[in-house]
Formats: sequence, structure tokens, C-alpha cells
Amino acid sequence: MRLFSKLILPVLLLAGASCSANNDNAHTTVTTVVPPPVRQVLRIETRPSKQVAAKPDDPNLKVDPAKPLLILNLENGKTFREGEEVALDFSLANAKLKGDGGEYRVRYIVDDEEMRWVDRWEQIVLTGWIVGNHTIRVELVGPDGWPYRNGDYNIIDRELTVVK
Repeated sequence: MRLFSKLILPVLLLAGASCSANNDNAHTTVTTVVPPPVRQVLRIETRPSKQVAAKPDDPNLKVDPAKPLLILNLENGKTFREGEEVALDFSLANAKLKGDGGEYRVRYIVDDEEMRWVDRWEQIVLTGWIVGNHTIRVELVGPDGWPYRNGDYNIIDRELTVVK
């Protein structure tokens, strides 16, 4: 009983006293409006691309040069200024895209957002980046709808930074 009177009884008295206040604002809830974070809306433009056959660019990676091959011509870790455009320029070998009479597609995903498809061998130019770090994943997708692996190639992740 001694423990009850020392610990629990003062808490109950304080709780009761706080609920019985005669202040007009005693039961008022404070609401603070917090704006949502800035949402990045990229503008997508396609441009004709010089069609250069893809060649393995890293001797340490495994690849079969006779199978379909995708190379993304974008340096990993590159820094861009706000308002600058980012070009997704790629090279292909041993594969034709659907829009060019083939069976393959290129899929790209920016910052885990909605995936987008490329069906023609064109350069994709993205503008409207917000300041910060971003990731881009580009994949060669085969006729079965799954990413087509060729050793260590055809699924490419790049990181980039946009600064003011």
C-alpha cells in the first residue's frame, strides 16, 4: 500500500486536476499545417539517337557478345545542375526494339516511380529534376516480358546528383 500511495496516487491526482481546468482552451487541439514535400514531375522528350552497336565496356564483367546487349551511355555518379537535362542514351547489339520491328523493349524507372517503356531506339531526355540524389534503372526486356540478362549486363543502375 505504501508503494501505491507514493507512485500511483500522485499520478491520479495530477490527471484529475488537469482534466478539471476552467480554462477556455483546456480542451483545444492545436493543428499545424505542414505542406507536402516537393514532388518531382519529369518532362520526357525523345530525340533521334545515333545508333551505335553496343560493345562491352568493362573487361571485369561477364558477357556473351553474341546475345542481346544493352549499354547505357550515362556515367554513374554524375552531377547535374538544377534545370539541366539528363539524357538516357543507350546502345544496343543483337536486339531490335518493338517499334523498330523487333521483339525487345527498354524499360526505365526513375527513383522507384512508375516504370516507362522505350520501344524505339531513341534518346530519352528528362528535365524537371529536383535537387538531391536520384537513381535510374534501365533494363532490356525480352519477348517473354522479363529482363533479359546477358552475364552482368542489360540491367543497369545509375546514381546521379542534382545541385542548385
